[in-house]
Formats: sequence, structure tokens, C-alpha cells
Amino acid sequence: MAKTLFITGASSGIGEATARAAHAAGWNVALIARRTDRLEALAGELGDRALALSGDATDLGRLGEAVAQTVERFGGIDAAFANAGRGLSTSSGPEGDPDDWRAMVDLNVMGVLWTTRVVLPELKKTKGTLVLTGSAAGRTHISGSIYGATKWFVHGYAGNMAEAMREWGGRCTLIAPGMVNTDFFDEEKPDKLHPEDVADAVLHAIQADPRASVREIFLMPQY
Repeated sequence: MAKTLFITGASSGIGEATARAAHAAGWNVALIARRTDRLEALAGELGDRALALSGDATDLGRLGEAVAQTVERFGGIDAAFANAGRGLSTSSGPEGDPDDWRAMVDLNVMGVLWTTRVVLPELKKTKGTLVLTGSAAGRTHISGSIYGATKWFVHGYAGNMAEAMREWGGRCTLIAPGMVNTDFFDEEKPDKLHPEDVADAVLHAIQADPRASVREIFLMPQY
């Protein structure tokens, strides 16, 4: 029976690339994001082993429903990728827009916590893998960066979850990329990492032999 990967932020960028890579590797993919049109187009392209689940990663109730729909469709969840995240549309420092900060913190921090909460009972059944999207910004200090601080949280939480999940045979992996050429940026960055590079790292983590706990994968552009 095919294994199943649950992905938040799946309608574009790293999430979309990971959905494509996992599907090509034989996985079922359950895809959740806010952009319903793009999500349904992707699921339609991938076919029967893809499930489009419109929703917001900051909505705990909707995430729980999405997990239940995934289990009903595919029978369980073997890996989950808490990928949904965002930057700031205004300054990333203390002089920025507090409402913008809150929206980012809700997604980058609470979205990760909510996703972990709803998928963990299913991952316990399969001794599955939880993958979190961190950032190079969570490995260094960037002057005044609130975005970077949210990624420091993700990095710390990933380590904590790796220890907790180890107790019952599960694994948690942090994927920490540098600059990736996605619509996160206003301009194309073709010489930087591509979403497919990050997707390859996710697949390595979730398909590693059970004896290997891949705690962190740190990717940086070569140029």
C-alpha cells in the first residue's frame, strides 16, 4: 500500500514541488493551502493519489478536518510536512507593522504547532516522520529580524519534537534552506536554490531507513 504525505502550504513553491516529488516516488499526497484554484489544479494534474484540502494552517479546526479527510481517503498518514509560512510585507524590524507581525507569527509559529497537534496521533500509528520548514535565517542572527526569530522557534521546536517522537519510534526533521527561488520574493532568483532542491531533501528525510533519524538538512545556494 502506498504511503501518505500530508503537506501544508502545498499550492506553490516548496510545497508544490514536494507534492510532485512525493507523488512521483509513489506516495499519496494530501494537499492543504488557502489558494483553492491552484490546489485543485495541482491535485487534478496528479490524479487519484492526490487530495486537495482547501484551508488555512492557522485554523486548528480546519486542520483537524483535513487530517480526518486524509485518513478517510488514504487510510492513514505516514509523514507530514508543516511547510506553510510567510515573511513580512513591511519592515522585518521593530519599526514594522504590528498587524503584519501577528499574521506572520500566527502562520510561522502557531501554524507549525497546530499542524503538529493534529497529525501527531496519526503519525504515532505509523511511526511516521514530521518535517518542518526552517530557514538559514533560523541559524544566524539578522539585525532586528522578526521573521528570523520565528524560524529560530521552528528550529528549536524541531529538536524538541525529535526527542519526543523518538520515544515511540517517530522522527522529526528540520529542513533549513537558504534563499529559494519562489514567489516569496518579488523578483526571480534563478541562481539560488530551486523548490525542487528542497523537495529532494524532504524526500530524503521521509524515506530514510528507519534506523536513521535525519534531524536537520541545511541547504545553501552554491553561488
